[in-house]
Amino acid sequence: MTLKEIESIEYRLIDALKEGNLTFLDSIMHPNLVGVAPNGDIFNKEIDLESHRKGDMIIENITPKIDTIKIFGDTAIVVITYDTRGIMLGKPVSGLFRYNRIWKKVENKLQIISVSCVKWMY
Repeated sequence: MTLKEIESIEYRLIDALKEGNLTFLDSIMHPNLVGVAPNGDIFNKEIDLESHRKGDMIIENITPKIDTIKIFGDTAIVVITYDTRGIMLGKPVSGLFRYNRIWKKVENKLQIISVSCVKWMY
């Protein structure tokens, strides 16, 4: 696992979010994914994919900035900030959102095993 590999998959993830590429999103989420939404709700892979299927989030603009990547053998922690504008559950949303994502190499494939997000106030 390399920094370049992690950066690449993070940018492919952003493209998949913008394009609504559910096949790619499904392939990179571990079946036992655990996530925490900005409102504190806990979600899993099925809940996350269903929200994408329903179009709960429409991304009008997203500008990423990778803050840090730390690699620990077959696991990587990524902190990334998105400057985002779009529609969430029918309401406008915009601002900086900081994600903490944990990737693990499973059967020679990178998968997200955990993710959390907060609205960054600065």
